Amino acid sequence: MSCRCFSSCVGERRKDHAHTHQDANESLRGDIKLFSYNELKSATNSFHASSKLGRGGFGTVYKGILKSGTQVAVKALSTESRQGMNEFLNEIRTLTNVRHPNLVELLGCCIQGNNRILVYEYVENNSLDQALLGPKSKTIKLDWSKRSAICIGTARGLAFLHEGLEPHIVHRDIKASNILLDKDFVPKIGDFGLAKLFPENITHISTQIAGTRGYLAPEYARRGQLTKKADVYSFGILMLEIVSGRSSRMVTWGGMQKFLLEWTWQLYEGEKLLELVDPELGEYSEEEVLRYIKVALFCTQAAAGRRPTMAQVVDMLSRHIRLNEKELTPPGIFDGSEVLSGYLPSSSNKASIDSSSQLQNSVVTITEVTPR
Repeated sequence: MSCRCFSSCVGERRKDHAHTHQDANESLRGDIKLFSYNELKSATNSFHASSKLGRGGFGTVYKGILKSGTQVAVKALSTESRQGMNEFLNEIRTLTNVRHPNLVELLGCCIQGNNRILVYEYVENNSLDQALLGPKSKTIKLDWSKRSAICIGTARGLAFLHEGLEPHIVHRDIKASNILLDKDFVPKIGDFGLAKLFPENITHISTQIAGTRGYLAPEYARRGQLTKKADVYSFGILMLEIVSGRSSRMVTWGGMQKFLLEWTWQLYEGEKLLELVDPELGEYSEEEVLRYIKVALFCTQAAAGRRPTMAQVVDMLSRHIRLNEKELTPPGIFDGSEVLSGYLPSSSNKASIDSSSQLQNSVVTITEVTPR
């Protein structure tokens, strides 16, 4: 009796599972190209290891060649992936019909059986993470002209998400591994699984906290109140990585464990910012590099309201806005523990902030940065 009951339950679950995929396909039909599993299996040589481009928290990305000869990036989510059907569909709906030179283009998807697969445009130089901080950094030389263009291009892509669409989009996971580089090193923002639609008439969204350690804005990490300024903060961290050629993770600086942002602020206060610059950078304009570092510090100020919008960041990087350093306040650091590390102490009068505005404790769920 119990066996029949168990079999019946399994059968019901299988039906529900099938209906879930059928419903998902029906909801997407007409909005996006639907690939068959066999079509993508053939394109990637049966998802062979030789076609593998990289692996993320939600699955593996393969290079594929469609029958038409078009090269694509095939993101196959693992069956154990933490990205559920809702996040999968969210990524599809967010990117469908969205076009911008600095956003990766979603070409289609596959929802068949247990398979959940996204098909993107192929980018020749993989991710910024690999080019700047990974094994490819030995063969790919990112000079200052490339790095500055990557900063501005990424800023333009974010400004488009924040202001050029309706409803607006907050990415929530801006980091080096989610910035893809095409054959000309044009940056394209990818991985929209955590993105949130952001109607213009609201000030913030209260949501479960998600993102990557080292890039999380402290007010979002502590209270779960999401605004566009969380993306601005993450972009500031990304810029520091691009300039320094170093990871945002806590590492040893001068014999002490510090975050990249923490070390940068101390260099700023000591008027030694050029010590941050990647020694592999080669020739560069000191004035321009210093501007970029200072813009990053404006983006990572502890008080979210003091951070610029991404449209303003584009202008700041393009020298259309004069930087008023008297208005610059210290950054906020979230170290991933239950205690906010607080606002960095100021040893001068260049910047200060009222410590009474410290944020309240809350439960935080975040993703570790892949060691680099």
